[in-house]
Amino acid sequence: METLTAALRSLLPQGSVITDPVRLRTYECDGLTYHRATPGVVVLPDTAEQVARVVRVCNDFGVPFVARGSGTGLSGGALPREDGVLIVTSRMRRILEIDLDNRRAVVEPGVTNLAITEAVRDRGYYYAPDPSSQQVCSIGGNVAENSGGAHCLKYGFTVNHVEACEIVTPDGDLVTLDRMDPGYDLLGAFIGSEGTLGIATKITVRLSRAPESVTTVLAAFGNIEQGGEAVSAIIGAGIVPAAIEMMDALAIEAAEAAVACSYPAGAGAVLIVELDGPDAEVRRQFERLQEICSAAFELRVAADAAERAAIWKGRKSAFAAVGRISPAYIVQDGVVPRTALPGVLAAIDRLSHEHQIKVANVFHAGDGNLHPLVLFDDGEPGAGERAEVVSGAILDLCIEHGGSITGEHGVGVDKSRYMPRMFSEDDLETMQLVRCAFDPRGLSNPGKVFPTPRLCGEVPGVRKGVHPLVESGKAEQF
Repeated sequence: METLTAALRSLLPQGSVITDPVRLRTYECDGLTYHRATPGVVVLPDTAEQVARVVRVCNDFGVPFVARGSGTGLSGGALPREDGVLIVTSRMRRILEIDLDNRRAVVEPGVTNLAITEAVRDRGYYYAPDPSSQQVCSIGGNVAENSGGAHCLKYGFTVNHVEACEIVTPDGDLVTLDRMDPGYDLLGAFIGSEGTLGIATKITVRLSRAPESVTTVLAAFGNIEQGGEAVSAIIGAGIVPAAIEMMDALAIEAAEAAVACSYPAGAGAVLIVELDGPDAEVRRQFERLQEICSAAFELRVAADAAERAAIWKGRKSAFAAVGRISPAYIVQDGVVPRTALPGVLAAIDRLSHEHQIKVANVFHAGDGNLHPLVLFDDGEPGAGERAEVVSGAILDLCIEHGGSITGEHGVGVDKSRYMPRMFSEDDLETMQLVRCAFDPRGLSNPGKVFPTPRLCGEVPGVRKGVHPLVESGKAEQF
């Protein structure tokens, strides 16, 4: 590692290589603090060329590397390697070009999500994907995880808004993947690959025209079942809002403690519905929405941008707010069909009581993307283990109901062991072949997504006997 560090210092500007043990602790986890590891060395490049040089040095030394942006991920995707290099792109935060004629912007990976919208808002445009952490999360991380957000119901995920990516491949080459390239959709494969296929160093994003009219509604219900019925009725009526979000009583309690969002007192659930589009269409949809939400005991309609922000304040702060009511928590990210929401929520409630672990529910109700927050006291013996059991059981519920183990947070290290529950051996083998085509040496963010990374170059199929690398202790088989 000392020789590797010396090589890195010779390639990068002074102060760009971190080896001090105290400073390294800054990077030991992402937003999911349950998993921690201190990186061997951290580098902070300023340019794509510097990223490429670092990756080439890692290849020369056979050392694994992990890319990290703002570190807001929630699946352990940016968990570093103690025997590797953590490449932090937070210094690469320039907006390189804004082309409104073609509705595009070109940005570096460290640019924050919201910064793009702020750069074009006064000209009537915005960047549609909006994770709750959009004030701080970086575009490079959004690309790696294919991030969504509250408005992905109508506008889609990151993959629907990225036109091209300049990437550093796992062997250190700088190449560009473009949506318009003929042949296989390599850009589509790269987005959401969680850093296992390379590192994005320049991203061309699509800008959207600001809608003519926006109406934001907060509906308060006595219980979560009424809110779920309203969601089904809204979609069943042919209305596709920009967003439909729901929070249960425990999540509301946390938000009130953190940001004093002043949601209706006594609500068992609140529903946030945002309609946007042509003015006449939004007015018609709002009239229908009022009829559908007749069971709500209070209906608030934002009169202006300030009131709209106030309604969203509680929802946007929900994850961090839970820290006000629980010493520790695990954020989950499963998906179920909308019609399965009532049954799955009831099952989560039963799991909560059975294991004596509280669960706060926050979710993108419109597309069935659940974010159960499994609360526990990490100072209580056995509480963490019980929380893990509940967390895993929630993912099992999602799979049983025809859903997914992740909607937008990614698999990372946190959920890799659940992949075989959702995919067959053949499915996982095919995914590994794609990974190996990009990264035959397995150096790019190893240990993420797949429970047992296939050793590139070996013959596909079930191995008879112990693999030589497993026998020597260089690889682990579960």
